[in-house]
Amino acid sequence: MATGFFAVFDDIAALLDDAAMMSKVATKKTAGVLGDDLAVGAEKASGFSSSRELPVLWAIAKGSLRNKLIILPVAFLLSAFANWLIIPILMVGGIYLAFEGAEKIFEYLQKKESRPINTILEDDQDFLNYEAKKIKSAILTDFILSIEIIVLALGTVMQEPLILQIIVVSFVALLATVGVYGFVALLVRMDDVGFKLIALAEQKNNLLKFIGELLVAALPKVIRLLTIVGTLAMLLVAGGIFVHNVHAIADYLLFMPTMLAELLVGLMVGLITLMVEKGIAKIRGKH
Repeated sequence: MATGFFAVFDDIAALLDDAAMMSKVATKKTAGVLGDDLAVGAEKASGFSSSRELPVLWAIAKGSLRNKLIILPVAFLLSAFANWLIIPILMVGGIYLAFEGAEKIFEYLQKKESRPINTILEDDQDFLNYEAKKIKSAILTDFILSIEIIVLALGTVMQEPLILQIIVVSFVALLATVGVYGFVALLVRMDDVGFKLIALAEQKNNLLKFIGELLVAALPKVIRLLTIVGTLAMLLVAGGIFVHNVHAIADYLLFMPTMLAELLVGLMVGLITLMVEKGIAKIRGKH
């Protein structure tokens, strides 16, 4: 009896050891998309007043966890019974990401003059509507990126037993939410840390004061940079989906560096989708 009991523990330990090893491999495979998810998440969580940053980020993080809870069982079922559907689903998501990236660029080019949010939104209801719209957009974008992260992680353990697939892919999915949004939360509070350091310095510690002022001054620049990086990340992920899964596109752009090809394809898909969307909106406006 005791021998059987310890044998079960031995099997569990071996399973966890295999899961830890495969999780490392899966995390490395998804590192690029996790980086893109971080850039996009930071871009989506920016643009709010200091008091609303963490509540908005928490709402997005909860939405991200719900996304994973929806995607994980569906991914395992598709992997087992209809893996041919995974690529078409990814490509639909790629079209949406490309559209989001192209729309960001279009809005930036159309912008005549940058104005603070509080001069555009007139009352509390406007702020709430703006928040709700941005949270919804962030959760939808996270959904697309989550699909790719989970599919990539699943691809590394396809030949392993189902229980190992569940452990490894679930770990990567959890890391994608906790790691990404935890880091973004730290990032958006960087100015608060700066102000604390300045207050602690009290004119006595020049080094603390310097670091505090540096953090306060750096935050707007970091957010602007992440906005650019997040937009490029959406186009790169979208382009990568098409380049890696449509052989005709990959063969045609073989002479280009991979990243440039992915960016170009993402931009082209985004511009075409944006033109279609604008055309439909114009037709609806006429009617």
